[in-house]
Amino acid sequence: MISRMVATAVAGCGLAASLHAQQPMTGYAPGTAEAQRAIEAAVIAAPSAAAARTHAFALTREPHIAGTDAQARTRDYVIRQMRSWGLDVAIDRHLVWMPHAIEARVWRVAPEPRELVLAEPPIPGDSGSMQTPYVPVNGYSGQGDVTAEVVYVNYGLIEDYAQLDSMGVSVAGKVVVARYGRSFRGIKAREAEKRGAAALILYSDPADDGYARGDVYPEGPMRPPTGVQRGSIYNGNGDPSTPGWPSGGDARRLPEAEMNVARIPVVAMGYGAAQELLRDVRGAAIPQAWQGGLPFRYHAGPGPVRARVLVRDDRATRGYKPIWNTVATIRGSELPGEVIVIGAHRDSWNAGAVDNVSGTVSVLEAARAIADQVKAGRKPRRTIVLATWDAEEWGLVGSTEYVEKHAAMLRAGGVAYLNQDVAASGAMFGAGGSPSLRATVRDIVRQVESPSGGGSVYDAWRRTARVAEGQEPPMGDPGGGSDFAGFYNHLGIPHADWGFGGPGGIYHSHYDTFEWMTTFGDTNFANHAAAARIAAAMALRLANADIVPYDYVEFARTMRGHLPALQAQLSRAGGGADTAGISAAITGMEQAASEFAAARDQALGAGVTRARLAQVNAALREVERALTRPEGLRTRPWFRTLVYAADENNGYANVVFPSVVEAARRGDAALTREELTDLAARFDEATRALERARASLR
Repeated sequence: MISRMVATAVAGCGLAASLHAQQPMTGYAPGTAEAQRAIEAAVIAAPSAAAARTHAFALTREPHIAGTDAQARTRDYVIRQMRSWGLDVAIDRHLVWMPHAIEARVWRVAPEPRELVLAEPPIPGDSGSMQTPYVPVNGYSGQGDVTAEVVYVNYGLIEDYAQLDSMGVSVAGKVVVARYGRSFRGIKAREAEKRGAAALILYSDPADDGYARGDVYPEGPMRPPTGVQRGSIYNGNGDPSTPGWPSGGDARRLPEAEMNVARIPVVAMGYGAAQELLRDVRGAAIPQAWQGGLPFRYHAGPGPVRARVLVRDDRATRGYKPIWNTVATIRGSELPGEVIVIGAHRDSWNAGAVDNVSGTVSVLEAARAIADQVKAGRKPRRTIVLATWDAEEWGLVGSTEYVEKHAAMLRAGGVAYLNQDVAASGAMFGAGGSPSLRATVRDIVRQVESPSGGGSVYDAWRRTARVAEGQEPPMGDPGGGSDFAGFYNHLGIPHADWGFGGPGGIYHSHYDTFEWMTTFGDTNFANHAAAARIAAAMALRLANADIVPYDYVEFARTMRGHLPALQAQLSRAGGGADTAGISAAITGMEQAASEFAAARDQALGAGVTRARLAQVNAALREVERALTRPEGLRTRPWFRTLVYAADENNGYANVVFPSVVEAARRGDAALTREELTDLAARFDEATRALERARASLR
């Protein structure tokens, strides 16, 4: 029976109630589906735009960089809020190596010597921009004081350096200037250092996110000339002193000389300051594609401009700093060992209204909605963990340390990880994650009213994506770069993420403020609330299901869709390798998934014992675990999944079937065939897990 409270919530959420026609709910028996619809309607109605605004205002009052007192204050705010709702919250503390910059200065020493202005001045009317910003040094930069000729390297991609080589331009001993974009900044730093650069300066070119893209802040949402993109250049995940194991108080630590961090100084600046270096660089002529948006012709150099770069940090006195994850746990009423984790990183390089106070607010409002259900006596069947992570901006540090600390529990019972990173910066909805959870995301967003009007979030999503009838909006792949990496890329736990985006150029700058958000991002905080509605409903859909609604038919079909690109890469590499074995294995997986889905729906209609349901769900949790390899990728052992990973030479781009792709790139035909055989065997093991799940239903 639906309680009066739930019935009232359903009545107050018109769209959700109207969509509660008695259609089958994947993974639910008819009786439990009816109750679940009511619960979801209630939690969809609960998140409040006004409450979201209040949280955002409180959390953006000061820059809160990981390891600072300001970040401790965001920890305390989250804990106070969650405890006020009756939730059990713990602090997950770690001690990590994370030097903070003390000083960063850049001079043009010749010709026409002058010190460049790196500071981001306040914007009139934006009180958030009046706070003291973090020094414009990239996280995990090396220290140094170097002077050398300037060389412009475009985006600092591997192919850009190949172009420079063909032009006879060396960066050895030079101050390298690269524009942001097209690859992770850590790859830019790695490639510059590998080639002997003395220092690296990174800047945001106006062609990419400044005036060439729209009006700049405060007139518009784009990056002004003084806007600086900070960000980590660490190419690993987690604490650099404990790679692959938890950073507890008595943890074994690598000495600094053995840590995988940059040794050269790396400084970020706005395009206004970069102009002072680049405008008089001459030397080699550039390819046309290297021309940026500054009002002069770019040249590669070297010289005649010479620059001095100075970076100092606190590694000698306070290199290790505490970080604090907050972890609220709602213990499952029936299946406490099975766990759904919702997380958002709480640290920023600034006030962080977009990145990532918006995600933190989504988790807070979802927590409040779920807590209301618990207070009303409707505890979730499975355990739900609501986390805010620390030090994500430095290399997914907090979430990685949590995963490494709780790996055994998560391997055994991890059902899904739901990530909220930049939940609201505009009005356009998007989502991504493991293909096994995409159908559930689509079903949930059909129930949530679009803040822009015109039906549900799903309806608005289809319109903005302009998809044809019968097709679904595209969803992003989980390559890496956010807090899902520990759960998905390391342990093989399915994940999903979503958010509302729009045009903007204040990423990682001092202008990511509450005022920017209220002017350009999400003026009434309705998108923040909508992200939280999705989070609460998604978590409870997974937590209460009789059989977790993974869609391995869609998963297998998505994998099949990646095969043509893989075959093309294999053909380019030569050696005669092909995808026939993987194709056959995926076909087997799809067949097993289809047979399981039919058996699941039939069994739920007829009734299944709890013992059998436990066996089914245990087998299903092993499907994507089967597609991981304990020893990981040969290039990056921490990445264990063999399905998706971030590109080792790009960092932002996703690579599908990375073990095979990386072997083919190296031109190692024997290794490529070995990796193809191994991957096919792991798809076969995933198929056997589906067959075990089906057998448990009999």
